[in-house]
Amino acid sequence: MSEGKNDDGHEMWIEAGLKAIVKSGIDGMRVEIVAKALGVTKGGFYRRFKDRRALLDAMLESWRVGRIALIEKHGDLGSENARDRLKSLIKFYSERVNPEGMAIELAIRQWARSDAAAAAVVAAVDEARLKVAAQLYRKQGLGAEDAQAWAFLLYSFIFGQSMLSLELTPRKRVSLIAACAETLVRM
Repeated sequence: MSEGKNDDGHEMWIEAGLKAIVKSGIDGMRVEIVAKALGVTKGGFYRRFKDRRALLDAMLESWRVGRIALIEKHGDLGSENARDRLKSLIKFYSERVNPEGMAIELAIRQWARSDAAAAAVVAAVDEARLKVAAQLYRKQGLGAEDAQAWAFLLYSFIFGQSMLSLELTPRKRVSLIAACAETLVRM
C-alpha cells in the first residue's frame, strides 16, 4: 500500500481513481488526469502513493472492503428470519438502484478481465456474496449444494435485473420484481 494511507487525501485519490475508471476505463485512469480532476498537482499524488499501481491496489482494496462489509451487513438477520432477510436483500438491490455504485462495479469487473489483482478482488467479493446468501438459504433448511445453487440464482437475478432495460411502467416493474422475489425465497 502507500505511505500516508491515513491522511484525508488518500481516500480522495481513491474516489477520484474510481470515477476515472468509470469514465475512461482502467487505461484512462492516469495520475495526470486524476490530479487534474482533483485540482491538485502530481506531486500530491506521489506524497501519498509510490506509483500508479499503488493507487490501483488501494482502489481495489477500498472497493473490496466496502463491498464485503455491506454484504456482511445484509446477511445479519437482526430481528428477521432468513426468508424475510432474503426478501429485504432483493428489495434493497432492486429498488435502490445506485447508478454510481453499479458503474464502479461494472468498471472493476471489466478491469478484472485483464488484471489478475482485480480478478482476485472480484472473486473475493463474489465469494462473500454467495457465502452470505447461501447461509441464509441454509437457515431455511436447504443442504449446502442446494443453498449454493439458490444463492447463485439470487445474485444472478439481483445483478441481471438491474441491467435489463424493460419498457415497463414503474408499477409493473415493481410487481415483476416482487413475483421473482417470491420465487427466490419460496423454495
